[in-house]
Amino acid sequence: MKVTRQIAIGGLSAAVLLVGAAVVQAGGWDNFKLQYYSLTRIFHDQGRELGDLRKQNVDPEATTRIDLTQLLDGGPPKDGIPSIDEPIFDTAATTPFQADDLVVGMVINGEAKAYPFNVLNWHEIVNDTVGGVNVTVSYCPLCDTIVAFERGDTTFGVSGKLYQSCLVMYDRADDSLYAQPWAEGIVGPAVNQTLERLPAVKTTLGEWLAQHPDSQILSTQTGHQRDYQGYPYGTYYTDDQIIFPVRGQEGRSLHPKAIVSYVWEADGQTPRDRFSGDSHSFVHNELRQVGQQQVELAGRPIRARWDESLSTVVVEELDGTMIPSTTAFAFVYPAFYGTP
Repeated sequence: MKVTRQIAIGGLSAAVLLVGAAVVQAGGWDNFKLQYYSLTRIFHDQGRELGDLRKQNVDPEATTRIDLTQLLDGGPPKDGIPSIDEPIFDTAATTPFQADDLVVGMVINGEAKAYPFNVLNWHEIVNDTVGGVNVTVSYCPLCDTIVAFERGDTTFGVSGKLYQSCLVMYDRADDSLYAQPWAEGIVGPAVNQTLERLPAVKTTLGEWLAQHPDSQILSTQTGHQRDYQGYPYGTYYTDDQIIFPVRGQEGRSLHPKAIVSYVWEADGQTPRDRFSGDSHSFVHNELRQVGQQQVELAGRPIRARWDESLSTVVVEELDGTMIPSTTAFAFVYPAFYGTP
Protein backbone atom coordinates (compact mmCIF):
# COMPACT_ATOMS: atom_id res chain seq x y z
CA MET A 1 0.00 0.00 0.00
CA LYS A 2 2.82 2.40 0.90
CA VAL A 3 4.60 1.66 -2.39
CA THR A 4 1.39 2.25 -4.34
CA ARG A 5 0.83 5.53 -2.53
CA GLN A 6 4.39 6.64 -3.20
CA ILE A 7 4.04 5.79 -6.89
CA ALA A 8 0.71 7.67 -7.04
CA ILE A 9 2.14 10.72 -5.34
CA GLY A 10 5.24 10.58 -7.51
CA GLY A 11 3.09 10.44 -10.63
CA LEU A 12 0.96 13.30 -9.40
CA SER A 13 4.06 15.34 -8.55
CA ALA A 14 5.33 14.81 -12.09
CA ALA A 15 1.95 15.91 -13.42
CA VAL A 16 2.09 19.03 -11.24
CA LEU A 17 5.53 19.84 -12.62
CA LEU A 18 4.30 19.42 -16.19
CA VAL A 19 1.28 21.62 -15.52
CA GLY A 20 3.58 24.08 -13.78
CA ALA A 21 5.88 24.27 -16.80
CA ALA A 22 2.92 25.01 -19.04
CA VAL A 23 1.58 27.66 -16.66
CA VAL A 24 4.97 29.33 -16.35
CA GLN A 25 5.18 29.54 -20.15
CA ALA A 26 1.61 30.86 -20.35
CA GLY A 27 1.60 33.43 -17.57
CA GLY A 28 4.75 33.52 -15.50
CA TRP A 29 5.87 32.32 -12.11
CA ASP A 30 3.12 34.12 -10.15
CA ASN A 31 0.45 32.32 -12.18
CA PHE A 32 2.16 29.01 -11.52
CA LYS A 33 2.22 29.61 -7.76
CA LEU A 34 -1.54 30.22 -7.79
CA GLN A 35 -2.16 27.04 -9.75
CA TYR A 36 0.18 25.10 -7.49
CA TYR A 37 -1.60 26.23 -4.31
CA SER A 38 -4.91 25.03 -5.71
CA LEU A 39 -3.39 21.67 -6.68
CA THR A 40 -1.92 21.09 -3.21
CA ARG A 41 -5.38 20.54 -1.75
CA ILE A 42 -5.17 17.05 -3.30
CA PHE A 43 -2.59 16.21 -0.63
CA HIS A 44 -4.65 17.64 2.27
CA ASP A 45 -7.13 15.34 3.95
CA GLN A 46 -9.98 17.00 5.79
CA GLY A 47 -9.13 15.22 9.04
CA ARG A 48 -5.83 17.05 9.20
CA GLU A 49 -7.52 20.36 8.44
CA LEU A 50 -10.05 19.81 11.24
CA GLY A 51 -7.21 18.83 13.54
CA ASP A 52 -5.60 22.20 12.82
CA LEU A 53 -8.81 23.93 13.89
CA ARG A 54 -8.98 21.89 17.09
CA LYS A 55 -5.51 23.12 17.98
CA GLN A 56 -7.15 26.55 18.08
CA ASN A 57 -9.48 25.24 20.81
CA VAL A 58 -12.37 25.08 18.34
CA ASP A 59 -14.72 22.11 17.89
CA PRO A 60 -15.42 22.64 14.19
CA GLU A 61 -18.24 20.11 13.81
CA ALA A 62 -20.22 21.59 16.70
CA THR A 63 -19.63 25.25 15.84
CA THR A 64 -19.84 25.52 12.08
CA ARG A 65 -22.22 27.27 9.73
CA ILE A 66 -20.66 25.80 6.60
CA ASP A 67 -19.89 22.41 5.10
CA LEU A 68 -16.35 21.97 6.39
CA THR A 69 -15.28 20.11 3.25
CA GLN A 70 -15.58 23.49 1.49
CA LEU A 71 -13.08 25.10 3.87
CA LEU A 72 -9.92 24.80 1.79
CA ASP A 73 -6.24 25.33 2.42
CA GLY A 74 -5.17 28.37 0.40
CA GLY A 75 -1.46 27.50 0.46
CA PRO A 76 0.18 29.74 3.10
CA PRO A 77 -0.41 28.59 6.70
CA LYS A 78 -2.13 30.54 9.47
CA ASP A 79 -0.47 33.98 9.59
CA GLY A 80 1.68 32.92 6.61
CA ILE A 81 0.21 36.07 5.07
CA PRO A 82 1.04 38.44 7.96
CA SER A 83 -1.46 41.06 9.00
CA ILE A 84 -0.17 44.55 9.73
CA ASP A 85 -0.77 45.18 13.42
CA GLU A 86 1.34 48.30 13.99
CA PRO A 87 0.77 50.31 10.81
CA ILE A 88 2.99 53.25 9.92
CA PHE A 89 1.69 56.01 7.64
CA ASP A 90 3.04 58.41 5.05
CA THR A 91 1.63 61.68 3.79
CA ALA A 92 0.82 62.74 0.25
CA ALA A 93 4.32 64.23 0.07
CA THR A 94 6.19 61.13 1.32
CA THR A 95 4.24 58.14 -0.06
CA PRO A 96 6.01 56.15 -2.78
CA PHE A 97 2.70 55.35 -4.47
CA GLN A 98 1.36 57.06 -7.57
CA ALA A 99 -1.90 58.88 -8.26
CA ASP A 100 -3.32 55.97 -10.29
CA ASP A 101 -2.56 53.31 -7.67
CA LEU A 102 -5.67 51.75 -6.12
CA VAL A 103 -6.42 52.29 -2.43
CA VAL A 104 -9.06 51.55 0.17
CA GLY A 105 -10.15 54.87 1.64
CA MET A 106 -12.10 55.51 4.81
CA VAL A 107 -12.97 58.43 7.09
CA ILE A 108 -13.97 58.13 10.75
CA ASN A 109 -14.65 61.13 12.98
CA GLY A 110 -12.90 63.40 10.51
CA GLU A 111 -9.71 61.33 10.19
CA ALA A 112 -8.99 60.05 6.68
CA LYS A 113 -6.72 57.13 5.84
CA ALA A 114 -5.83 55.30 2.64
CA TYR A 115 -4.59 51.71 2.39
CA PRO A 116 -2.86 51.00 -0.96
CA PHE A 117 -3.68 47.75 -2.74
CA ASN A 118 0.08 47.44 -3.34
CA VAL A 119 0.41 46.69 0.40
CA LEU A 120 -2.92 44.94 0.96
CA ASN A 121 -2.16 42.42 -1.81
CA TRP A 122 0.64 41.10 0.40
CA HIS A 123 -0.95 41.43 3.85
CA GLU A 124 -4.76 41.40 3.35
CA ILE A 125 -5.51 42.68 6.88
CA VAL A 126 -4.55 45.89 8.70
CA ASN A 127 -5.45 46.30 12.36
CA ASP A 128 -5.58 50.03 12.95
CA THR A 129 -7.24 52.89 14.85
CA VAL A 130 -9.02 55.59 12.83
CA GLY A 131 -10.73 58.56 14.41
CA GLY A 132 -10.39 56.93 17.81
CA VAL A 133 -12.10 53.70 16.68
CA ASN A 134 -10.28 50.38 16.63
CA VAL A 135 -10.82 48.99 13.14
CA THR A 136 -9.76 46.15 10.89
CA VAL A 137 -9.42 46.86 7.17
CA SER A 138 -9.48 43.63 5.15
CA TYR A 139 -8.95 43.01 1.45
CA CYS A 140 -9.11 39.69 -0.41
CA PRO A 141 -6.97 39.73 -3.59
CA LEU A 142 -8.71 36.59 -4.89
CA CYS A 143 -12.14 38.27 -4.63
CA ASP A 144 -11.44 42.03 -4.76
CA THR A 145 -13.64 42.36 -1.66
CA ILE A 146 -13.15 45.09 0.95
CA VAL A 147 -14.62 44.74 4.44
CA ALA A 148 -13.78 47.25 7.17
CA PHE A 149 -15.22 46.79 10.64
CA GLU A 150 -14.90 47.66 14.31
CA ARG A 151 -12.55 45.18 15.98
CA GLY A 152 -12.90 46.19 19.63
CA ASP A 153 -9.92 45.16 21.75
CA THR A 154 -8.90 42.19 19.58
CA THR A 155 -7.03 41.90 16.30
CA PHE A 156 -7.75 39.79 13.22
CA GLY A 157 -5.38 37.67 11.15
CA VAL A 158 -5.29 35.67 7.93
CA SER A 159 -6.24 32.04 8.67
CA GLY A 160 -4.67 30.57 5.52
CA LYS A 161 -8.01 29.02 4.62
CA LEU A 162 -10.47 29.90 1.88
CA TYR A 163 -14.22 29.57 1.57
CA GLN A 164 -15.58 29.86 -1.98
CA SER A 165 -12.10 31.06 -3.02
CA CYS A 166 -12.26 34.01 -0.61
CA LEU A 167 -10.44 35.15 2.50
CA VAL A 168 -11.23 33.50 5.82
CA MET A 169 -10.15 35.73 8.70
CA TYR A 170 -9.68 34.67 12.30
CA ASP A 171 -10.19 36.56 15.56
CA ARG A 172 -7.10 36.30 17.73
CA ALA A 173 -9.23 36.53 20.87
CA ASP A 174 -10.96 33.16 20.40
CA ASP A 175 -9.79 31.77 17.02
CA SER A 176 -13.26 32.11 15.48
CA LEU A 177 -13.20 31.99 11.67
CA TYR A 178 -15.03 34.60 9.60
CA ALA A 179 -15.96 34.52 5.91
CA GLN A 180 -14.81 37.96 4.84
CA PRO A 181 -17.39 38.54 2.04
CA TRP A 182 -20.20 37.87 4.56
CA ALA A 183 -18.51 39.54 7.55
CA GLU A 184 -19.93 36.68 9.59
CA GLY A 185 -18.52 34.02 11.86
CA ILE A 186 -18.58 30.61 10.17
CA VAL A 187 -16.67 28.35 12.58
CA GLY A 188 -15.93 28.68 16.29
CA PRO A 189 -17.30 30.49 19.34
CA ALA A 190 -18.48 33.47 17.25
CA VAL A 191 -20.32 31.37 14.64
CA ASN A 192 -23.24 33.34 13.11
CA GLN A 193 -22.12 36.61 14.70
CA THR A 194 -22.04 39.60 12.35
CA LEU A 195 -19.18 42.10 12.38
CA GLU A 196 -19.97 45.81 12.82
CA ARG A 197 -19.05 47.03 9.34
CA LEU A 198 -17.84 50.50 8.42
CA PRO A 199 -17.99 52.36 5.08
CA ALA A 200 -14.87 52.14 2.92
CA VAL A 201 -14.32 52.77 -0.78
CA LYS A 202 -12.07 51.46 -3.54
CA THR A 203 -10.64 54.36 -5.52
CA THR A 204 -7.32 55.72 -6.75
CA LEU A 205 -4.85 57.50 -4.51
CA GLY A 206 -5.08 60.64 -6.63
CA GLU A 207 -8.86 60.76 -6.46
CA TRP A 208 -8.80 60.08 -2.72
CA LEU A 209 -6.26 62.83 -2.05
CA ALA A 210 -8.25 65.29 -4.15
CA GLN A 211 -11.03 64.96 -1.57
CA HIS A 212 -8.82 64.30 1.47
CA PRO A 213 -5.47 66.06 0.92
CA ASP A 214 -4.42 65.51 4.56
CA SER A 215 -5.15 61.78 4.43
CA GLN A 216 -2.59 59.42 5.92
CA ILE A 217 -1.39 56.69 3.54
CA LEU A 218 -0.29 53.26 4.72
CA SER A 219 3.51 52.98 4.51
CA THR A 220 5.63 50.21 3.03
CA GLN A 221 7.44 50.09 6.39
CA THR A 222 5.60 46.97 7.48
CA GLY A 223 8.40 45.01 9.12
CA HIS A 224 8.38 42.62 6.15
CA GLN A 225 10.31 42.48 2.90
CA ARG A 226 7.87 42.49 -0.02
CA ASP A 227 7.81 43.92 -3.53
CA TYR A 228 5.25 46.63 -2.82
CA GLN A 229 5.55 47.98 -6.34
CA GLY A 230 4.70 44.56 -7.80
CA TYR A 231 1.51 42.51 -8.10
CA PRO A 232 1.96 38.96 -6.72
CA TYR A 233 -0.89 37.25 -8.60
CA GLY A 234 0.28 37.24 -12.21
CA THR A 235 -2.59 37.88 -14.64
CA TYR A 236 -5.27 36.89 -12.11
CA TYR A 237 -6.85 40.35 -11.77
CA THR A 238 -8.01 40.42 -15.39
CA ASP A 239 -7.96 36.85 -16.72
CA ASP A 240 -10.96 34.50 -16.63
CA GLN A 241 -9.53 31.93 -14.22
CA ILE A 242 -11.03 31.21 -10.82
CA ILE A 243 -8.30 29.17 -9.18
CA PHE A 244 -10.21 27.51 -6.33
CA PRO A 245 -13.63 25.81 -6.54
CA VAL A 246 -16.55 28.25 -6.48
CA ARG A 247 -20.26 27.49 -6.58
CA GLY A 248 -23.17 29.31 -8.22
CA GLN A 249 -21.53 30.25 -11.52
CA GLU A 250 -24.01 28.63 -13.91
CA GLY A 251 -26.20 31.71 -14.35
CA ARG A 252 -23.44 34.31 -14.34
CA SER A 253 -23.35 36.35 -17.57
CA LEU A 254 -20.50 38.70 -16.64
CA HIS A 255 -16.80 38.07 -17.05
CA PRO A 256 -15.68 36.53 -13.71
CA LYS A 257 -13.40 39.50 -13.01
CA ALA A 258 -15.88 42.22 -14.00
CA ILE A 259 -16.18 44.67 -11.11
CA VAL A 260 -19.44 44.89 -9.18
CA SER A 261 -20.39 46.38 -5.83
CA TYR A 262 -22.74 44.68 -3.44
CA VAL A 263 -24.54 45.62 -0.26
CA TRP A 264 -25.92 43.17 2.27
CA GLU A 265 -27.78 42.99 5.55
CA ALA A 266 -28.01 39.74 7.47
CA ASP A 267 -31.04 38.67 9.47
CA GLY A 268 -31.20 36.40 12.51
CA GLN A 269 -31.60 33.11 10.65
CA THR A 270 -28.67 30.73 10.30
CA PRO A 271 -29.12 28.32 7.38
CA ARG A 272 -26.17 26.06 6.64
CA ASP A 273 -23.89 27.12 3.78
CA ARG A 274 -26.12 30.06 2.83
CA PHE A 275 -26.49 33.74 3.61
CA SER A 276 -29.74 34.76 5.24
CA GLY A 277 -30.94 38.31 4.81
CA ASP A 278 -31.12 40.78 1.94
CA SER A 279 -28.52 41.82 -0.62
CA HIS A 280 -28.12 43.55 -3.98
CA SER A 281 -25.31 43.83 -6.50
CA PHE A 282 -24.56 46.65 -8.94
CA VAL A 283 -22.41 46.27 -12.06
CA HIS A 284 -19.96 49.16 -12.28
CA ASN A 285 -20.03 49.50 -16.07
CA GLU A 286 -23.83 49.58 -16.06
CA LEU A 287 -24.21 52.03 -13.18
CA ARG A 288 -21.62 54.32 -14.74
CA GLN A 289 -24.01 54.67 -17.70
CA VAL A 290 -27.28 55.21 -15.81
CA GLY A 291 -25.87 57.23 -12.91
CA GLN A 292 -27.87 55.73 -10.06
CA GLN A 293 -30.28 52.98 -9.09
CA GLN A 294 -32.78 52.76 -6.25
CA VAL A 295 -33.62 49.43 -4.61
CA GLU A 296 -35.01 48.16 -1.33
CA LEU A 297 -32.71 46.66 1.29
CA ALA A 298 -34.36 44.88 4.22
CA GLY A 299 -37.59 46.77 3.55
CA ARG A 300 -36.24 50.31 3.15
CA PRO A 301 -35.29 52.25 0.01
CA ILE A 302 -31.58 52.84 -0.62
CA ARG A 303 -29.62 54.29 -3.53
CA ALA A 304 -26.52 53.13 -5.39
CA ARG A 305 -24.85 55.83 -7.46
CA TRP A 306 -21.77 56.24 -9.61
CA ASP A 307 -19.40 58.68 -7.91
CA GLU A 308 -17.49 60.46 -10.67
CA SER A 309 -14.99 61.98 -8.26
CA LEU A 310 -13.96 58.56 -6.90
CA SER A 311 -14.70 56.46 -10.03
CA THR A 312 -16.61 53.90 -8.02
CA VAL A 313 -20.06 52.91 -6.78
CA VAL A 314 -21.26 54.42 -3.52
CA VAL A 315 -24.30 52.98 -1.72
CA GLU A 316 -26.24 55.23 0.62
CA GLU A 317 -29.49 55.89 2.43
CA LEU A 318 -31.78 58.33 0.66
CA ASP A 319 -30.58 61.06 3.05
CA GLY A 320 -27.00 60.55 1.80
CA THR A 321 -25.70 58.50 4.74
CA MET A 322 -23.15 56.05 3.36
CA ILE A 323 -23.92 52.34 3.76
CA PRO A 324 -21.08 49.80 4.06
CA SER A 325 -20.68 47.99 0.75
CA THR A 326 -17.83 46.36 -1.14
CA THR A 327 -16.51 46.02 -4.62
CA ALA A 328 -15.99 42.44 -5.80
CA PHE A 329 -15.19 40.33 -8.81
CA ALA A 330 -18.42 39.24 -10.49
CA PHE A 331 -18.01 35.59 -9.50
CA VAL A 332 -18.19 36.44 -5.78
CA TYR A 333 -21.81 37.59 -5.49
CA PRO A 334 -23.46 34.39 -6.83
CA ALA A 335 -21.06 32.26 -4.78
CA PHE A 336 -22.01 33.95 -1.50
CA TYR A 337 -25.52 35.29 -2.12
CA GLY A 338 -26.95 32.74 -4.50
CA THR A 339 -27.96 34.87 -7.49
CA PRO A 340 -25.94 36.29 -10.41
